[in-house]
Amino acid sequence: MYTRDSDPLTYDVIGAAMAVHRELGCGFLESTYQEALEWELHTQGIPYEREAKLNIHYKGHLLPSSYRADFVCHGTLLLELKALTHLSGTEDAQILNYLKITKLTKALLFNFGTPQLYYKRYIMPPSADI
Repeated sequence: MYTRDSDPLTYDVIGAAMAVHRELGCGFLESTYQEALEWELHTQGIPYEREAKLNIHYKGHLLPSSYRADFVCHGTLLLELKALTHLSGTEDAQILNYLKITKLTKALLFNFGTPQLYYKRYIMPPSADI
């Protein structure tokens, strides 16, 4: 069973997202949920970087293109937010690619676009090749 003792940071971030969904419900744009979650993370004292730049290296070469993660908390937990009525499955690939290029091992996907908050935890071994 998953408890706060097993992974307190992930547990606290999920709690913050639940607070946002409880207050706003579904139907807003993703940017609204990002702003509300930023406020909640700040209020709860959870260190974060919003719109964290994710550089891409290819064979040791830094590519000009990059991506942006919605949040990275404590420098170790990547967060991706959506506000969709249905997830398509491409969100999984997006998260896995973000984990691969950052070498982070944990991520959370939140979807605020449904009556109940949807979230999915991703845990990758440190040396996983995706």
